[in-house]
Amino acid sequence: MAHHSHSNIFLPALLFEGSVKIRFRQLRESLVPICLLATVGVLTATLIAGFAVYWSLRIPILIALVFGAIVSATDPISVLAIFKDMAVDKKLSITVEGESLFNDGTAVVFYGILIGAVANSRLGIITGIRDFVMDVSGGAAVGAVLGYIFSKVTQQIDDPEIEITLTTILAYGSYLLAQFLHLSGVIATVAAGLMIGNVGVHTGMSWRTRVALWSFWEYAAFLINSILFLLIGLQVRIGDLIHIWHATLVTIAAVLVGRALTVYGIVPISNLFSAKIPFRWQHVMVRGGMRGALSLALVLSIPRDFPYRDQLLTMTFGVVAFTIVVQGITMKPLIRLLGIGKNNEDDYSRARVRQAAVTSALSELESMANKHQVSRAVQAQLRHELDGRMDDANRAVDSTLEGNQDRFSEELQLARKRLGTAEKSAIEHALQEGWVSAHTASQMIKDTEPSYEGRQATPLKSTSTEKH
Repeated sequence: MAHHSHSNIFLPALLFEGSVKIRFRQLRESLVPICLLATVGVLTATLIAGFAVYWSLRIPILIALVFGAIVSATDPISVLAIFKDMAVDKKLSITVEGESLFNDGTAVVFYGILIGAVANSRLGIITGIRDFVMDVSGGAAVGAVLGYIFSKVTQQIDDPEIEITLTTILAYGSYLLAQFLHLSGVIATVAAGLMIGNVGVHTGMSWRTRVALWSFWEYAAFLINSILFLLIGLQVRIGDLIHIWHATLVTIAAVLVGRALTVYGIVPISNLFSAKIPFRWQHVMVRGGMRGALSLALVLSIPRDFPYRDQLLTMTFGVVAFTIVVQGITMKPLIRLLGIGKNNEDDYSRARVRQAAVTSALSELESMANKHQVSRAVQAQLRHELDGRMDDANRAVDSTLEGNQDRFSEELQLARKRLGTAEKSAIEHALQEGWVSAHTASQMIKDTEPSYEGRQATPLKSTSTEKH
């Protein structure tokens, strides 16, 4: 298994870094489009790129499909940085990030199945599907269990260095264990990262450790990205690029067309089942489907004696370079053109952040006072200053809300949702404690629902008439 060495070194760190930062809560809202894009989407992209290469370059179909799988995974590192910069809606960035995280996993599974098919020179559709389901579900289970165990271990320890070391062991350990069990190592690493990021970080890590952990993984991913570009640069000869420039152009076109068909084809379907993704966002998702480190890691891990290996290397490099440079440069103008970049730097957001910051300072002051780390007189003085700043922030929030109906209704809806959840969980708790019967509890939950969900429009109209 010598040829796997590249992917063994690079993939776990790349994927773990992506998954550690994603919150389940945010994922839940975009889960349908993410899952569809990461499965059906990757398959579609693989087939389109594969068949285009097969028809235009006469490369054998299975090898062409291997190439399709290599370039099917998106890698929007630079896109996410642009999103952050331009304050694009969090839900869009979560969808793009979640898709790239999960499609990395499925692309690697497809890649493994297809490499195996080339070795046996035949691809059984049924066995392919069975392998896929087994690999993905098995890998997810291995990663989730290990991630959970490690989350429990980190609760006992409070030392950033040790905890970072543990997450490194987890990232590679889950990958290698799953590979050893002939399951998807990549999916295992992603599941482990999600577990640590959602369970471990919140229950067992101090704030200091969290910051150190994220910085460490961010730097690790950056380093690996750089190394992969160096490695591919050493293997791709400029002569080859010029020699097969038409092939590279064909593959770039195929990848772009595949991306467009995937997004415009799948998102409308997912819109039927979950929160709508507006058409304007879909353009950004098409443009944001860059290819990067994962494609390079996969193409570098192709066995040396694999037919057409050099050609695949060159074409992959061409695709990656084109998408990162051209799509990266055109991303900001596109977001501006579509008017998606919310200028989040408005007074309202600033005031809200100030409220949160002052609240945090107040609670810190409270805990310092409780531990007798500040004297009463100092506490009173600081308390007075903070209260003054809080009043300013409150006034700023109120004044911006008065004129802005959409803001008001949006906030009202969000708050309603959370209150509804709180009521429901209290009723469920009462049921567990045996205060009410299951029938009564479900009836009460039903009764609370309309008071939060069915009333989105009515109160707003009345408030808007009062305002004007």
